[in-house]
Amino acid sequence: MFILELTLKGNPLSLSIQRKSAEEAEATYQEVLGAMKSGNNPLLELTCDRQPDKKIAVFADSLAAVQIYEKSSANASGRPAGFSFVAE
Repeated sequence: MFILELTLKGNPLSLSIQRKSAEEAEATYQEVLGAMKSGNNPLLELTCDRQPDKKIAVFADSLAAVQIYEKSSANASGRPAGFSFVAE
């Protein structure tokens, strides 16, 4: 499973959805990235592959960041792999 994590502007919580394959995760990442780059502020509606009833909708201009990482049992720390923001 691959996790796409969406970080919202001005909100410490993130939204996440899961994709079964790397190709599906990359396609969704490109969709979100394209929406963030466009100046049209589209509403993104996303569903989760693991929990099909889990749905989120967010306006593209509300997004601060998006990342993909692979869910693995080796990640026992409870923190996602990838980028971390640390305030000093």
